[in-house]
Parts: sequence; structure tokens; C-alpha cells
Amino acid sequence: MGKALESGVPVYPTPRAKRWMDVTLATLALAVLWPIWLLACVLVRLDSPGPILLRQKRVGKDGRLFQFYKFRTLARGEEDLCVRLPQGDLSQQLLSPPGPNPWAGAIGRALRATTVDELPQLLNVIKGDMSLVGPRPDLPEIVSRWPPYYLERHKVKPGMTGLAQINGRSDLTYEEKIKYDLEYVRYHPLRRDIEILWRTVWLVLSKRGAR
Repeated sequence: MGKALESGVPVYPTPRAKRWMDVTLATLALAVLWPIWLLACVLVRLDSPGPILLRQKRVGKDGRLFQFYKFRTLARGEEDLCVRLPQGDLSQQLLSPPGPNPWAGAIGRALRATTVDELPQLLNVIKGDMSLVGPRPDLPEIVSRWPPYYLERHKVKPGMTGLAQINGRSDLTYEEKIKYDLEYVRYHPLRRDIEILWRTVWLVLSKRGAR
């Protein structure tokens, strides 16, 4: 890995192999986890009025917008989250807020702590908007404030998990997350994706860094 990074030559898996792994594992995950999915739908519906699934525009590969799915975890909705935040470093305020989210109820906090709220993104993976592994997709409002070199993240599909998630998750600063994402973009053979997925399973079970 070090030699590849030092040489400055990006290392990528073949698109067909990565896509095959994405679709196969995402389909298997849906087949195995559907009882949890169903339970989450019931809990969200009972918790507060509003849609079960949150749909947001996120920025994907090559800067294209796509519809991003997750279970709704905030009683007051998340669609207007950017409007409620003060001006300044929006990315830091949005993605690394201090402490538990004040708009999340008990069920929402449980879904976030167990990462169950992210399960609908398996649909994004099957559709081809996302990969299982890659940089987490950002809101257009955040991307519009990026310095130009951050845009290198869009050379690959965004992912459900990534190098930043297994190295700190929400405990990282936004700048640290970007650093890990750019490292992944420059070097991500298929075996690295498999390692990240394996480490993600243990991270989710430990609930470390979840908010």
C-alpha cells in the first residue's frame, strides 16, 4: 500500500468486480435483515408523524445528484436541517455535532446508535448510486463550500461505510474525515474494501462513535 501511495499512482478494483460485490452483498443483507427493516418501519411510524424514509439529495460520483435514503430519526424531520443551522462552518456543524442530536427521540437515538437508520442505503447500492464502501455522500449545501481539492472524493461512488468510518466515525473532525476519504480514493483495491466491510461489522456491534 505504501509503495502505491508514494508513487502517486491510484490503485482501483475493476468496476465489474466492485459492482458484483456491491450487488451480491447488498442483496444478501436485505434478505437477512428484512425483519430488522420491518421493525424499524413500525417503530418510526409509532414514534412520530411523518414519512418512514427520509429522502435527501446528495452528491455522488462525478458530482451527480442522487436521492439518498435513510430511516427518519428526528421527530421534527431532517429536510430543513440546513436551514436551522447557523452560518459558518456548515460541514462541521452538520456532520460532527457535539453530543446527541437534540431533535432525536428515544427511538431515533436507538436507530442511530445501532446504525439501523442507514439500512435503506442498501437500495442506493443496488440502484448503483452508491457502493458499499466509499466516502460518505454530502449534501449539495456542504459541497458548494468545499475547497477544490475536496472534489477528488467524487472520483468514486459514495459508500455506506468507508475508511473514515472505521477510523473514528463521528469522533473525527470533518477535516480528518476528508483526509481519510482522499486516501481511500487514491488507493482502494478490492481487498481493502473487504477489510473495511469486515471492520465495519465489528464497529457497528460495538456502537463506537455512533450518534
